[in-house]
Amino acid sequence: MDTPNQPIPATRVPFKRLGRDLRQLRELRQATLRQVAEATEISAAYLLKLERGDVQSPSPHVLRRLATYFGVSYLDLMDLAGYPVTDSDSAPQRHGVLASALAAEPLSESEERAMTAFLLTLRSQPGSE
Repeated sequence: MDTPNQPIPATRVPFKRLGRDLRQLRELRQATLRQVAEATEISAAYLLKLERGDVQSPSPHVLRRLATYFGVSYLDLMDLAGYPVTDSDSAPQRHGVLASALAAEPLSESEERAMTAFLLTLRSQPGSE
């Protein structure tokens, strides 16, 4: 149990992971904060705060715009932001924001080979999940 004076580790703070994933998505698209801001009508300053994990409860409307822009699951972003998401068996299987982004655009043959080699190496490491 955490004591009041101890910081909560970032891995247990959902909005920190949301920020990390949003930054990865932006970098994957090779987009600047300004480009994302213009396309989503969200200020670059607010996007930077999201990426840093400084926003604890981003608006569902903001998350919807970002999901649309990045081509990822709105439910995944809601989940990462700490909002309750349906847990029923009928809900679609979610594989994560980065996986959704990678699946949204086709990979070239050389990218597929590189990703396959990378994943094989990563998964062969002791302690990989």
